[in-house]
Amino acid sequence: MKNRYLSITLLSLVSLMFSACSGKKYFEPERTHSAPSSSYGESIVDLSGDGATLKSKKYIGASGVSSIKLQEGYRFLSESKKYVLSSNVDGVLHIIEKSSGEVLRAVALHTPIVSASINAGVVAYILNNNTFGIYQIEENKKIIENRSERTFAIDTRAASPIFIDNLAVMPMLDGKLIIVDIYNTDNAKVVYLSSKRAFNNVVHLSRMGNTLVAATPRNLITIGNNGKLEYQANISDVSVFGNKVYLFTKEGDVIKLDSQLQELAKKKFKFAHYSVATVLDNKVYALDQQGSLIVLSDDLSQSKVYDLGEVDKPAFITGTKLYKDGDIIELSTLGYE
Repeated sequence: MKNRYLSITLLSLVSLMFSACSGKKYFEPERTHSAPSSSYGESIVDLSGDGATLKSKKYIGASGVSSIKLQEGYRFLSESKKYVLSSNVDGVLHIIEKSSGEVLRAVALHTPIVSASINAGVVAYILNNNTFGIYQIEENKKIIENRSERTFAIDTRAASPIFIDNLAVMPMLDGKLIIVDIYNTDNAKVVYLSSKRAFNNVVHLSRMGNTLVAATPRNLITIGNNGKLEYQANISDVSVFGNKVYLFTKEGDVIKLDSQLQELAKKKFKFAHYSVATVLDNKVYALDQQGSLIVLSDDLSQSKVYDLGEVDKPAFITGTKLYKDGDIIELSTLGYE
C-alpha cells in the first residue's frame, strides 16, 4: 500500500511538471519582416557584462570581433584601449597587452572571477564568493581585497565595475554597491539596492550624467542629485539613453522612465521573453528568445517586428551591431515604421 501511494505521488509530480512545461506560452507577433544580415562564422560560448567569448577563443568587445585570441580555458571579461582582461575557472586573471596580444600579467586570485573592469592601469574585480578587489598593474599588487556577505545563489547576469574619476563602483552579488576611493581605500561607501539573500546580484550598472543607475533582478535604483530613487519590476534588461531609462521586464513590458523614475510610456508584448535589448539613436531594440526582434520608437508608440530565427546561442549587442548565432544584424538599418 505504501509503495502504491508513493507511485501515485510520483505520477502526480511528473504530471504537474509536464503541465507546467506544456503551459509555457511564447510571443507570437501577427506580422514579421525580414532583416538583412551578414555572417561572421562564429558562435558565442560565454557572456560577460562587457563582451562575449567566441568558440575560436577570440572575443567580441566594444569594437566588434577582436583579432586577439585568448588562451585555452579563458573567458573574456573586459578591455581598455591598452589591455584585455580574461580569466579561467581557477581564478587566474590574465592582463593582455593589445599591441602584442601577449599576457603581461597572470594574477592568481584563487577564486573564479565574476566580472572585472580596467581603467588607467587599475583593475577592479568581483569574485564569485562575493569578494571585491582592486589591483594596480604598474606596481603589480592588490590595493585592497575584501569579502562581503555570503550569497547562496546568483543570477547568471552580472554587471561589471565602473570607474568614476578616482572612485571604483563595485556591483556586489548580495544586492549592494560598494564605492571605493582608489587612493583612499579605507573610506568605502555601501549602497543597498535590495536585502534578499538569493538571486540578488547587481545585473546592471551604468551612468546617466552624474547619476548612477543600478539594478538587481527585481529593483532598479538611481543615485544622484535627487538622492536615491527606486522602481520595482521583474527585470530582464536595462538600457540608458540620454536622461531616460528603459526597462525590459520578464512579463514582456518595455517601460520608459524619466530621471525621477516616473513612467513616461509603457508597451506590452504578451509572452515576450527578452534575450538582449538596447536603445540607440531614439530607437528601442528588444530581441525575444524565439527570434523576434522588436524595434520601437523612443516613445514606444510605434513598433515593427523582424524575424531573425530562434536564438540558439547567447546574443550580444555592441555599438549598432547585434551578434546572434553567427550572424551580424546592423540595427541602424532597421526601422519601426
